[in-house]
Amino acid sequence: MPKSRIRKKADYTPPPSKQATAIKLNSRGWVAPVMLAMFLIGLAWIVLFYVTDGSLPIDALGNWNIVVGFGFIAAGFGVSTQWK
Repeated sequence: MPKSRIRKKADYTPPPSKQATAIKLNSRGWVAPVMLAMFLIGLAWIVLFYVTDGSLPIDALGNWNIVVGFGFIAAGFGVSTQWK
């Protein structure tokens, strides 16, 4: 019985590699401190309002002091979107 021919396959050549591009993570240095400061100011505002039975931080605002505190917290979340 005749022997079959062995086909020689071409050696595997990997596709040309793409040059890795350096990813710049330019995290702005001011974002984290400002974000944390906004969070803490908002939290302190609300806690101070509840601890002093509404006489501090601004007595004339009344219960709107809670809105001001949450406004600082929301501003902190807004600043956090600038973090890269």
